[in-house]
Amino acid sequence: MKQPHPTYVEARPAVRTVLATLWISTLFVFAYVDIFTFFRADVIKGALAGKVSGPGFEINQEFLLLTTIYIVVPTLMIPATMLLRANLARTLNLVISSLYLASIVVSAIGEHWAYYLLGSIVECALLLTIAVIARRWPRQTVPPADAAQTSSKARDTAEEQVRL
Repeated sequence: MKQPHPTYVEARPAVRTVLATLWISTLFVFAYVDIFTFFRADVIKGALAGKVSGPGFEINQEFLLLTTIYIVVPTLMIPATMLLRANLARTLNLVISSLYLASIVVSAIGEHWAYYLLGSIVECALLLTIAVIARRWPRQTVPPADAAQTSSKARDTAEEQVRL
C-alpha cells in the first residue's frame, strides 16, 4: 500500500513580522555593500585622507554622526514595526521606506561599480516591497456601536490575524 505524501501548510506570517524581516534584510545589504566598498583602493585612499571617495565629503564628527543616524533609523524600524500601534507602524513604514528608496536611487547616480549597483537594486526592491506591504496593511471594520468597546490592542491583534 502506497503512503500518501504529506503536504505542507502554507502558513503566512503576520504583516509586522514580514515588514521587520524586510528591514533586517535591507540592513544586511546596506552593511555588506559598505563593507565591500572598503576593498576598493579609491575608497581606502580617500578614507585615509579623511574624505569620502566620490562626493568628497570630509570624514569628521558631523559626517559620522549623520551616517550613524542614517543607519539607526532603519534599525529602529524593526522594533517600531513590531511594537507601535498598527496605524503608526504602517505610516512610518510607508514614509521611511519611501525616503530611503529615494536616497538609494540618488546615491547610485553616476556609480559604475557593478556590486554597488546590484546592492542598490536589491535595497530598492526591499524598500519598495516594504512600502507595498505597508500600503496593503489589512484593515478591520469595527461597527460604530462596538468601536468604543473594542480596545486598540484588540484591533491590532485582529489585524495581525488577517492574512496578507
